Amino acid sequence: MPPAHPTHLSESTDKPFALGLDFGTTNTVLAAADEMGRARVIPFTLRTERDEEHHTTFRSALCFWEEEVERGLDLKFDAGPWAIERFIDDPFGCRFLQSFKTFAASKSFTETYIHGRKYSFENLLTAFIDRMRSHADGLPSAIPRTLVVGRPVAFAGVQADEQLALSRYQKAFAEIGFENVVYVYEPVAAAYFFAQRLTEAATVLVADFGGGTSDFSVIRFDPTGGSLTSEALSHSGVAVAGDSFDYRILQHAVLPQLGYRAAYRSINKTLEMPAHYHHRFAQWSQLALMKSPVVLRELREFQRYAVAPDGLQAFIAIIENDLGYPLYKAVSNAKTALSTATETTFTFQANTLAETLSLSARITRSEFESWIAPELAMIESAVNEALAKAKLSADQIDRVFLTGGSSYVPAVREVFERRFDAGKIETGDQLESIAYGLALIARSDQPERWSAR
Repeated sequence: MPPAHPTHLSESTDKPFALGLDFGTTNTVLAAADEMGRARVIPFTLRTERDEEHHTTFRSALCFWEEEVERGLDLKFDAGPWAIERFIDDPFGCRFLQSFKTFAASKSFTETYIHGRKYSFENLLTAFIDRMRSHADGLPSAIPRTLVVGRPVAFAGVQADEQLALSRYQKAFAEIGFENVVYVYEPVAAAYFFAQRLTEAATVLVADFGGGTSDFSVIRFDPTGGSLTSEALSHSGVAVAGDSFDYRILQHAVLPQLGYRAAYRSINKTLEMPAHYHHRFAQWSQLALMKSPVVLRELREFQRYAVAPDGLQAFIAIIENDLGYPLYKAVSNAKTALSTATETTFTFQANTLAETLSLSARITRSEFESWIAPELAMIESAVNEALAKAKLSADQIDRVFLTGGSSYVPAVREVFERRFDAGKIETGDQLESIAYGLALIARSDQPERWSAR
């Protein structure tokens, strides 16, 4: 029998469980599967003085701050919604990190200093998972021996080093206490979850759109005979997804209001400010690294000689006052609105100790689609690659399963609707399908046979 539809893991659950972790660029999801083959999301409840919030996803963010103790200052940290809550309450006293998964495969990222203390990627991931476990509702204190973790087909970043990323993952999970970690391609996990509903053999194309990567797998499933068998026919991936779409909104609608390519005077010449400051700023994973004395000093020097300094003043204020997260939310809200509306207004307003910042821009869906045309072409190419590697035509694909937040973007869906019959295309729990699949694989007799190779 196929597993029941996923539900939340209740605090009374005491059956043995298997654990799946979908560590994402933007959101992380933890799921468990019991001995009956039922996958359940492990929820989180944030209680504040204002209200009580229930979350099925855990924001991939960290917040560090210092507290006075008897012996001096002690460094504290939290993760997910708790990190966001702390940052909102005290934006000036926190070091806020988001999208840090982007650094996993980067050779150039070796460590960062937070309030004078050195943190490697492994340190950040260990801290993040530790806090997520402590906040999980109904998660038994004793962790299972085996953990099944999702991984992208192609890691994000220029010249991404896959083996470096996996070695960093391995060190972090070993530090937490997991004895056996199985890495499964994220679209394979989504496909495994989707395949539970199949009643006959089918060739399935799964497209998983995350924050940092878009991944594709073609898998042949056969549920006949009482057990699910499979054959992976191909995998492909590209390091563009939701964050890339956000980048384009920032580049075209927001950064021009923040001194992007501002003119400045140098001796008897008028020059254009280097674009790399704004390009780094537009990548969410780079925001926390922008707030350094060197960068701020250089930006103030450009502002001093700028022909029109107001935009750079606002740019500096956003960096200096750690306003990246609320700006991120405003951009993400505009992108989400364009999934159902043909136009929207991006708005951002924030108060600092010195001024009130206000940004706005009218964006049409057609403009947005023209901005993300390079990313759409890369996604389309990756779909073609998956089909070519599988040696199949679009007509030979029986089912298409789309998952991930960007699967809502109409232009992304059109990539598939142009190739496949609309009746073949299905969507699921866009933010949770992978975690369900990982947990079910962890519960299977041989999780290793689904591992990425």
